[in-house]
Amino acid sequence: MTATSEPDDSFHVFDTTLRDGAQREGINLTVADKLAIARHLDEFGVGFIEGGWPGANPRDTEFFARARQEIEFRHATLVAFGATRRAGTTADQDPQVKALLDSGAEVITLVAKSHDRHVELALRTTLDENLAMVRDTVAHLTAQGRRVFVDCEHFFDGYRANPGYAKSVVRTASEAGADVVVLCDTNGGMLPAQIQAVVATVLADTGARLGIHAQDDTGCAVANTLAAVDAGATHVQCTANGYGERVGNANLFPVVAALELKYGKKVLPDGRLREMTRISHAIAEVVNLTPSTHQPYVGVSAFAHKAGLHASAIKVDPDLYQHIDPEQVGNTMRMLVSDMAGRASIELKGRELGIDLGGDRELVGRVVERVKERELKGYTYEAADASFELLLRAEAEGGPLKYFEVESWRAIVEDRPDGSHANEATVKLWAKSERIVATAEGNGPVNALDRALRVALERIYPQLAKLELVDYKVRILEGKHGTQSTTRVLISTSDGTGEWSTVGVADNVIAASWQALEDAYTYGLLRAGVEPAA
Repeated sequence: MTATSEPDDSFHVFDTTLRDGAQREGINLTVADKLAIARHLDEFGVGFIEGGWPGANPRDTEFFARARQEIEFRHATLVAFGATRRAGTTADQDPQVKALLDSGAEVITLVAKSHDRHVELALRTTLDENLAMVRDTVAHLTAQGRRVFVDCEHFFDGYRANPGYAKSVVRTASEAGADVVVLCDTNGGMLPAQIQAVVATVLADTGARLGIHAQDDTGCAVANTLAAVDAGATHVQCTANGYGERVGNANLFPVVAALELKYGKKVLPDGRLREMTRISHAIAEVVNLTPSTHQPYVGVSAFAHKAGLHASAIKVDPDLYQHIDPEQVGNTMRMLVSDMAGRASIELKGRELGIDLGGDRELVGRVVERVKERELKGYTYEAADASFELLLRAEAEGGPLKYFEVESWRAIVEDRPDGSHANEATVKLWAKSERIVATAEGNGPVNALDRALRVALERIYPQLAKLELVDYKVRILEGKHGTQSTTRVLISTSDGTGEWSTVGVADNVIAASWQALEDAYTYGLLRAGVEPAA
C-alpha cells in the first residue's frame, strides 16, 4: 500500500456526527453503530472525531472504552466532549471532568457559556465565576497532558448582546491553554456576512486560534462555515450528511469538498476525497436513513442531467454543465431520460449503459419519440433506468428481450366474513418452449403475483432466486378522474450486488405492478448474463 500524505495541524476538520449529529430526530445510535461510523470517518481522513460525552451516559462511556480496544485510528484523533467544572467547586474535584480524563481521549472539547444571559439564567452563576470555570478547567486538563478545544456555546447571539463579555470568554480560554476556541452559532440564526464580520473582529481582538460550529436553521451552515474560514478560522466542526438537532449542522462533505477543490487546502490525506460519496452513503446506511439524492457532491442527482440542451453541451464537453469532475468525489455523471430528452441525451445515456448507438440518427430519433410518447402516458424513465435500457435495446435490436412469453395472469382478492383477506395469483406463461401454470398466495395481490411469477420461472431460471424486491412506490396520475385515474408503479430490485428500478403504467395498480415486475425480472436475467430464450 502506498503511504498517504497527511494534512498538517494548521487546519482542522473536526467531525461531531457521533455527538451532535446523533441528536437528529430519528437517529438512535448503538455503541456498535458509533464504532462503525468512527471507522468510516477515520477512513475518510478527518482529523478529529468527537465520540460523545463520557460520564454523561453509559453508552458514550462504553464507546470510549471499546474504541480504545477495537479501533486503530490511522488518521483521526478521538475527542471526548464535556463541560467546564460546575460553579462552586474545583476542576480536580468535579466528577464529570474526571470522567473526561478517564475516557483516555487525547483531546477534550469543553462547552462553555459565552452568552451573558445563559450564564446568569442557565448556569445560575456570575459572569466572573463563569470565566473562572473556563480558566480552571482548561488549565487542569492541559496540566494532565490533554489537548483542549473550547466550544463557546451561543457565541454569536452572546456577541450581539454583549460583545465585550463574549470576547472575554474566548480570551480566557485561549490564555488558559485552549488550543482552539470554537465560535458556535448554536441557534443557527446567523448569515454568512455576519459570521465573517464577527470572526474577523474576534480574531483581531483576542489573537486566539478560532474554529466555527454552525447549525443549519437558516440553510446557511455550510456557507457560514466557509465564511468563517474566509475570516481566519482554521478549525471547522461538521457532521456527516449534515445530521444534527432540528434541521442539522454544517454538512461535512460539501465543506470538505469546498476546502479541497475550491480553496485548495490540504485537509484530507491523499486519495481520500474520492471516497467521499461511498463514505456518505455508508454512514447513511448505519444510521438507517435514506441518503439524500440531491445532496451536493455525493447525492445520486448531484451530477444528473435531464434537459436536452444540457446534454448537447455535455456531449461536447462535460465541464460545460458541471462545476467539477464527479470522479473527484467518487460520484458519477448520469443522464436522465425524460420527455425533455433530445438526441444527445439518448446517445449519452446509451454510452453510459454500454450500448453503442453507432451514430444511427434514425435509431436515436425513434428512441426519442418512443420516450416522449410513453412519458405522455405517465411513464418516467429518469427514475427507471432498467426499463429505459430494455426499451433502448428493443429499438436497437429489433424487438424486446424475451425470456418468457406471458399467456395470462390473474389476481384474486377474497374478503372473508371474519374480516381477513386472502390473496391468490395465477400466472400462465411459456419459457423455453414449455408451458407453465403457477399459483401462489401472498400478503397482497401484487405480492401474490410476484410469488407466482417466481414459482413459474425459478426452475428454468435459477438466477431469479437471488432477486429481491426492495422498494415499491405507487403514484396516482391525472387525479381528476378519481378512481379511474392512471396509476404509475416504480419497483426497485436487488440481486445482492446492485439495484435497478422499473416502471409500469396502467389504469389499475395491479396491471401497472405486473408491467414493472416483468421488466424487473427481465432485467435481472439480462444482468445475470442469461441468453434470451422464450
